[in-house]
Amino acid sequence: MATASAARAAPPGGSLPGERSTLDGTELRQLDLVRRFGTVGALLMSIGALGAGTAPVLDNPVVGKPVVGLFTRMPTASMAIVYTGIFMVLLAWLWLGALAAPGRSRLPSRAQLDRTLVMWVVPLLVAPPMFSRDVYSYLAQSAQAARGLDPYTLGPADVFGVDNPLVRGIPTIWRNTAAPYGPLFLTLGRPIYWIAGDDVVLGALLHRVLALAGVAMIVWALPRLARRVGVSPVFALWLGAANPLVLFHLISGTHNESLMIGLMLVGMELALRKPAVGPPLLAGIVFLGAAAMVKLPAALALGFVGLWLARQAGGRLRDLVRFATLLGVISGATVVAISLGSGLGFGWTGTLGIPSLIRSWMSLSTDLGLLGARIGMWLGLGDHTAAVLSLTRGVGLAAAVLVCGLMLWRCWRGRIEPLAGLGVSLGAIVLLGPVVHPWYLLWAAIPLAAAAGAPAYRTSATIASAFLAVVVAPTGAGFEFRGWVIFTAVAAALVVLLVPLLLVRNRVPSATAVLGLQPGMRLQPHWMRWSRRSSSTPARSDHTGPT
Repeated sequence: MATASAARAAPPGGSLPGERSTLDGTELRQLDLVRRFGTVGALLMSIGALGAGTAPVLDNPVVGKPVVGLFTRMPTASMAIVYTGIFMVLLAWLWLGALAAPGRSRLPSRAQLDRTLVMWVVPLLVAPPMFSRDVYSYLAQSAQAARGLDPYTLGPADVFGVDNPLVRGIPTIWRNTAAPYGPLFLTLGRPIYWIAGDDVVLGALLHRVLALAGVAMIVWALPRLARRVGVSPVFALWLGAANPLVLFHLISGTHNESLMIGLMLVGMELALRKPAVGPPLLAGIVFLGAAAMVKLPAALALGFVGLWLARQAGGRLRDLVRFATLLGVISGATVVAISLGSGLGFGWTGTLGIPSLIRSWMSLSTDLGLLGARIGMWLGLGDHTAAVLSLTRGVGLAAAVLVCGLMLWRCWRGRIEPLAGLGVSLGAIVLLGPVVHPWYLLWAAIPLAAAAGAPAYRTSATIASAFLAVVVAPTGAGFEFRGWVIFTAVAAALVVLLVPLLLVRNRVPSATAVLGLQPGMRLQPHWMRWSRRSSSTPARSDHTGPT
């Protein structure tokens, strides 16, 4: 059965437009300047992180050291340095997007974009963590697993005590809570503990290697998935892998979303190569099962793969049953093998709700619950916050389930690509769920970067990424009672930013060009369209570059 996926595949023996650089001399100079501008920003972030990152609380190796130790004694100035770097990386990303935007007649090559990403990533790899202290929870929970202690029944402080170096850096709310992560992730953390022991600095750097491996899988899979549906591979890499949220939270923040998303995308790429049972499909299912053993939401990808396979085989009920059985058996065997082989068992099934212990201001269902509880108190009905939160969060999850069901149905009917349906479904789970962090939105944003090329999505995703890149302080703290610190740091950063902006004035692309607001930018009229076409139909060029 022919689909748009087949119709838009890369021509035999060649690459889609945009795989090879078509930039002219002026644009090459702009690209070089954009690279350097972003690299300087990443370097500033790395330097400022010495005093404004999430370094170990009591075992910070730079405290008391000449020169570098000064940053820990001037946290506001350090934060201003970090924010200057953040703004520079963000601007460089937008300028790069202007060169990589779909509809342009000239585009950077894959190699040029890859080199740019490497230049921006390397400074963050060796800097202290920023934006979150989750990496310290990873270290302690992996240490529990490595020492044969069940991380799904006891928290790190219960096992090691609050004075243990692995526990000191964990936020208080998480010190006595069990691990909410899958057994694969904790198993991968065991060698880190064997190597680093109680050295939290070395352990954090080794966990960053895991995060980098996840980002490498994303970089490998994204352009291949994008090519499959006619989205520009260069644009997909720009919006998905070079996204500031990836740089700040997956690399610098060292979140395990990188492994989950990387394994999930590799699994999707392998499983969607051809609608036939063979080594690629079987390997893809294993990767998807493994992704779910890092974080469970990745298991949703199995549903879209199964429906796509059944539809390609004829769309009959017996086709659906056959592929559902295949996916269920292989993914189930993968889950069982990882759970039992790790020695951690199935305790992870009882800790999935632990992240909802916090009240996330970015969660719509949590905000509505808190608002309803506050109104009840104003009306003299008493404090029923817990009950109202349970209600609104339950309604939000029910709505997310309905969205997922709708996307699965549309995929079954051939009205949406599997990857686009997965991205929308994961987006609904995040936005309607009880807890939302900026890096959670990457569950949806990265798959959609390879599946949706429409102007509406490009604009909204770019604006959302730029906004979310600056809403979390580099220290990972809320500053509830001293907000002036952030305002002072941001104001100083904006003043300092004027200097590099004056140096590159009139030498870089317009930051708004990526939004399609520049004259001459041609906008793509459709997204998430999966029309039936003959496999001989020429590939559309409106998503892929030169026409």
